Amino acid sequence: MVLMKCGWLWRKSSVLRRWKRSWFDLWVDGNLVFYQDETRRDYEDRVRLKYKCTNVKAGSECTGVEPPDGISRHCLVIIYMKNGSTLILCADSEDEALAWKLTMLEAKANPVHFYNPYDENYHAVPVDGHNAVYISPGYPGYGYGAAAGVPHVVVQQRPCGMLGEEVALGMLAGMATGAALRTLMWIPFWC
Repeated sequence: MVLMKCGWLWRKSSVLRRWKRSWFDLWVDGNLVFYQDETRRDYEDRVRLKYKCTNVKAGSECTGVEPPDGISRHCLVIIYMKNGSTLILCADSEDEALAWKLTMLEAKANPVHFYNPYDENYHAVPVDGHNAVYISPGYPGYGYGAAAGVPHVVVQQRPCGMLGEEVALGMLAGMATGAALRTLMWIPFWC
């Protein structure tokens, strides 16, 4: 998966409404993930911008919110969600806030593409493409048929619907076997 932007932002907590500094990663598939620090070990939360975000405002567009102490109001970034909630962020500078806003809008709007080496074309991954697997440049099969440094997305052709059929058949076979064994177990006691 390709990282579009990362860095420190202040985030206003939803419960206590206090400012907390977190490390943010914005991925090309529209996932905004935040952690406690830049080591990315302590995952806090994720926002799927492509699905949940309706708008992003930054700087003077943000009204009714007080930034952290010592930081200008022009450093604010507000993400408006479809369910009516907001995620309030604050950058260290006005330029950084504008850069985050533009990158979030780009990640929200742009489709993700994958390269198919068999027909040498790029294809868009649909919004509900749950079977996409992101391959990093260190992957052993990486790099064939394309220029070095180009990220690839491999799409698996195994649909999820097959699993339900297998489970249903297994349960049916288990019930039939259990019914047959139950009758055999009681035969010696009735004779």
